[in-house]
Amino acid sequence: MVRRKWSPAIAGYLLDFFAGEALLRPHPVALAGTALKRWEGRCYRDSSAAGVVYVLGGLAIAESATRSLPSLAGATYVSVAHTMLLQEARAVAKMLESGDLQGARSRVRSLVGRDTGSLGEEELARAVIESVAENTVDAVVAPLWWAAFAGVRGAYYYRMINTMDSQVGFRNARYSSFGAAAARLDDGANYLPARFAALLLLALRPRRAAYVLGAIRRDAPSHPSPNAGVIEAGFAAALGVSLGGENRYGGLAEWRGVLGDGPAPLAGDIEAACRLSRALGFATLAVLTLPTAMLSARRAGR
Repeated sequence: MVRRKWSPAIAGYLLDFFAGEALLRPHPVALAGTALKRWEGRCYRDSSAAGVVYVLGGLAIAESATRSLPSLAGATYVSVAHTMLLQEARAVAKMLESGDLQGARSRVRSLVGRDTGSLGEEELARAVIESVAENTVDAVVAPLWWAAFAGVRGAYYYRMINTMDSQVGFRNARYSSFGAAAARLDDGANYLPARFAALLLLALRPRRAAYVLGAIRRDAPSHPSPNAGVIEAGFAAALGVSLGGENRYGGLAEWRGVLGDGPAPLAGDIEAACRLSRALGFATLAVLTLPTAMLSARRAGR
């Protein structure tokens, strides 16, 4: 981490804070997703080797972006999607609070891939909070982490890795083999950022730190994702609610473990999750920039 890297990275995060996705029309990640879909059509085979070819093609797109737009402010802005995440979560919360269950079931599909057609308020609130927790790592902490330690290339490559996982990283008949490389790469890219975010939770909620740490140790291993389980368990304990349980995908049930030991969340808990997510975003910036700020101060005092 060096000072010349972090000033533009902060600018990129603040662009997202104030403008959201408004300056990105069409969004580069959406364009990358379209390119990946076409590439999948050309290289798909029901094998892990074909999945590796798919991943290499995606990384080539990320390298092209790095060379075409070598701006850390731009790469950070493209890679972070914090404001949109919170806007979508709050939109679902507003529908739930007004009693519009059908509207909430439809809107929450922008955040989760599970079946939502029969979900009630508690299950919808759980879906939103789990998405806010997981995507606080995927769309905020991890992009900032990789921007800090690998600059422009880190930000673009991370966003491409996460996008590939979102498109093919599923445990189903089509993608269990083909998507394995993308899923494992995403797990690796998020491993340290997810645990860094969990440490920040302890600092942000000191009165509940013991509960947060206990829930992560006890409950996260029961989640099928090695990273989402950590941050979702942490959020559950920090908010004093229970997350996890059974989700359905295409009619098939998947057990996510029980995370936390509080009551089931309600619509009002979504706003608390959004505030915690935003605090994590700013805490990530502060912690990752503090070493360079201290170094600059020492140099100035010489």
